Order: sequence, then C-alpha cells, then structure tokens
Amino acid sequence: MIDSVLSAQMLTKTYGTTRALAGVDVEVARGESLAIMGASGSGKTTLLHVLAGIVSPDSGSVSFRPASGGAVDVTAQSETSRSKLRRERFGFVFQQGLLIPELTAIENVALALMINGMKRQEATTHAARWLHSLGLAGMEERRIGELSGGQAQRVAIARAQVTGAELIFADEPTGALDSHTSSEVMDALLWSTTGQGRTLVVVTHDPQVAERCSRTLSMRDGAIVAEVQA
Repeated sequence: MIDSVLSAQMLTKTYGTTRALAGVDVEVARGESLAIMGASGSGKTTLLHVLAGIVSPDSGSVSFRPASGGAVDVTAQSETSRSKLRRERFGFVFQQGLLIPELTAIENVALALMINGMKRQEATTHAARWLHSLGLAGMEERRIGELSGGQAQRVAIARAQVTGAELIFADEPTGALDSHTSSEVMDALLWSTTGQGRTLVVVTHDPQVAERCSRTLSMRDGAIVAEVQA
C-alpha cells in the first residue's frame, strides 16, 4: 500500500468556460519526486495550485498526511489555516523565484523563518547553512540582481527548504534557465528534497526535467492522460 503524503480525489476547477481540472485523482507517495507535464492550458499549474492549497477546487478534496501523523483536509481549511499550512509545512519554488530584490540572498532565506516567529540571528544561521549546502557560500550578502539565474534559483530552493517543509512544490523551476544551468538547479532541487527524505512535486514542460523525477503524470484538457514510472 502506498504511503501517501498527499492524496486528491475528483478535483474539478473551471475558469469561465475553461475546464482546468476535470475530475483529477492524484496520490503522491512520501519521498518521491513527481513531475506533472502538459501543454500550456492543460491544467498542470492549476493542479499544483490546488494540491498546495493556493487555489480552492470547485469540487473534490485534497488530504495532506504529515510524517507526524494525522491527516489534514486541505480543501476544508479556512484561508487563514491554508496560509499557515503553506507557510509552515509546504515549500515553493517558482520559475522566476519570486525573491525580494531589495534583500540579500541570506535575508531572503531567513525571512521565511522570521515570518514563522524565529529570531533574526537564529534564522540567519539556518539560512547560511542552507546557502552553503547549495553551493552559495560567499554570496550571502549579494542582492538577487547580483546573482546569476541559476544562483537565484538555488536561493529560492534554500528558502523553500529552510523551514523544514516536508513537501516542496516547484512550478517550472528551470523554465528561464539554459540547459546546463537547468541541470545544476535540478541537481540542487533533488538533493535537497528527495535526497533528504522529502517529497517533490514539480510542474514542467521540459522532458529532461521530468526524466529526472521518479514518476511523471501527463495532462491534457484538465485530465491526467498518462503515467510513467522511472
């Protein structure tokens, strides 16, 4: 029996006349790397946002099962509760990183901890440890505009991981990078997630990124149409 960290049943979502999700079922195994692929408009990003509690489905349910036990019905939570869940238990890496350009690398990472109540000095220590582990030692005080695209994405990965999140969601994390840098960022992302016993769900249009994951779901017209196990 699969040890699911995330389970979704019969998810539907419509935007106007566009059906983004058409009764999708998904089980995400604890410790796996799951890629979701599909053409633009296939519903892959909507699925990720619903799984992560960013967007509420029109119908269906999403259940999160933390390692500490006790399932959480994500879809039944209030927006305040979902926000707390995203802040404390989930991590996010987006295509452009969504980092704060006015802050340094270490401030961007430490901020995720300080929002959760950690003192600045302790948060900075944890942030530095993650930046070092991802090959960014010596770059802690650089602002985001002073980093390469790959370096900035590694800052975003550190920010996603620093809170100890069990489940990391990545939306086109290599979409703005060249092939060599993309490979380096995936190395960092996989090492820091499944390599540490965590779980990764990544939306991508890049077959090479999907091939690095342990399982791939392909979507079309809001439905899952294929599944490939690595």
